[in-house]
Amino acid sequence: MAKNAKTTAEPPAWYSMRTDETRKIEDRLRAAGFAQVDAYRFNSASIRIRVIDPRFEGKPGSERQDMVFPVVDELPKRTREDILLLLTMAPSELGGPNRHLLVNQEFEHPLPSGL
Repeated sequence: MAKNAKTTAEPPAWYSMRTDETRKIEDRLRAAGFAQVDAYRFNSASIRIRVIDPRFEGKPGSERQDMVFPVVDELPKRTREDILLLLTMAPSELGGPNRHLLVNQEFEHPLPSGL
């Protein structure tokens, strides 16, 4: 065994940008049955959400959003108004050539905000 080998992975860069508000979003969407939900506040005026669920497989973005929007519509108005990115992905889209989709890359590695 190599010395100083890490036994746990470090959280993604956006993880420290989660807030009580974004944790509530995650909880609400998970309670609605979505497999994986990640949300963080990018800046004072923007929330980013990524929903990964096998039910999205083979569906166009409009159908995926139709599945998520009823839950999002239940969020407080102020929260809804700040959601500027709602990314819906099937698990298969995280691997292979799709792994580097620009929008998912920006979600995973947010550039510094000007706000």
